[in-house]
Amino acid sequence: MVLKQYYLGCLSHASYLIAEPASREAAVVDPQRDVDQYLEDARELDCVISHVFLTHFHADFLAGHLELRDRAGAEIHLGAAARADYEFTPMHDGAAVRLGAVELVVLETPGHSRESISILICDRDSDRSKPRAVLTGDTLFIGDVGRPDLRASLGWSAEELGGMLFDSLQEKILALPDETLVYPAHGAGSLCGKSLSADTVSTIGRQRLENYALQPMSRERFVEIVTADQPDAPAYFTYDAILNTKERGTLEAALRHGLRPLALGDVLGLVVDGAQLLDTRAPDRFERRHLRGSVNVALCGSYATWCGTVLEIGRPIVLVTERGAERESAMRLGRIGFDSVVGYLDGGADAFRERPDLIDEIKRVSASDLASKLASDSKPSVIDVRSESECSEGAIEGSLNIPLPTLGGRLERIADDRPTVVLCTSGYRSAIAASLMRRAGIRNVFDLAGGYLEWSTTAGAGMKLATPKLP
Repeated sequence: MVLKQYYLGCLSHASYLIAEPASREAAVVDPQRDVDQYLEDARELDCVISHVFLTHFHADFLAGHLELRDRAGAEIHLGAAARADYEFTPMHDGAAVRLGAVELVVLETPGHSRESISILICDRDSDRSKPRAVLTGDTLFIGDVGRPDLRASLGWSAEELGGMLFDSLQEKILALPDETLVYPAHGAGSLCGKSLSADTVSTIGRQRLENYALQPMSRERFVEIVTADQPDAPAYFTYDAILNTKERGTLEAALRHGLRPLALGDVLGLVVDGAQLLDTRAPDRFERRHLRGSVNVALCGSYATWCGTVLEIGRPIVLVTERGAERESAMRLGRIGFDSVVGYLDGGADAFRERPDLIDEIKRVSASDLASKLASDSKPSVIDVRSESECSEGAIEGSLNIPLPTLGGRLERIADDRPTVVLCTSGYRSAIAASLMRRAGIRNVFDLAGGYLEWSTTAGAGMKLATPKLP
């Protein structure tokens, strides 16, 4: 048997290929939407991907089950509680798929979502109570469990799903032997939990000892703990969870439509007609010179997650990228189902180099300069776009905490009568925030170079100050 994990760092997402070369059969679990790597690896093993599983309808990315169905003829398998527009095989508790000498046995483990399943990997002729591994989806992470609050907008309360999750963990997952390997669908950085480990594999025994959510406690206490202090979920999460239930176009079709070079005049016309202008260059290059009205979400960070947070779903997107980065910029949007790219600016930033009437800039301020200005009579406003929990660990005295996911709804409350300095941890999120503020017409905005990390090690070393939230 071959069990291969694919870890996509920008989405903190793990997917899996299970292959049995003797029978030439393979299955993929929780695939990302760009599926070439699974197909290529299966070909190298001389196997055919005949099955694809979703452990649940993922909220943080658009899965590649339809792509594998269309390109490999794979049969789609979902939990028996799932409802979808496309044809699939419902998998009840104990249902299995055989790949030669390997058996994939389904456990229904609702909690993160109603249709959630986990998948045991067993030797076909061995005792199912002693599996080699379990693919836990978003039911059990390394160091955490799946949050039960993401389906609230679809009619499921966090308390109801939290109780289901408790039962699934206690009755199904913790009943497995300690030596069973645990392979989850997400790792550190995912917003599907609050304290995920950077490890991508563990064992039931180790999680039984170390995972805070698996310690002995009542159902009520468990629900209280796992529903508390969860990070804000981006607006696109519900959109993706629903879209994963739908018949829709493939990523290949979206890229064919969206990867069109556009002249500057055509780009400006599309923007006038309502398109969003997305610049994916690094923050320093964007802030030095960009088309007025652009939003900067750089490819060098958690690009897809932040695009899904600050861009409008369904509204046309025009890309401005470094030369050669057009496809990656569009493809990574496609991973979260943002298929509304209508083209990219041909020539990138060079296309508007000689058009100063179209160019904008965002100036940067150093930590030492900001400290000097804050000590003067003409203090600038300071807006910290980190999360509330980050700011509780230390912040610039007098700054306002407006977490980036909430900034768009508060822009009209930000005065432009004096300079405003925006910061995050290192400068990635503050560049997004500054571009949103600039697009909204707030002209007197500056970005703190190096963010709070630079401030805390230079001008503000040793400060541990609370940051008030904007009322």
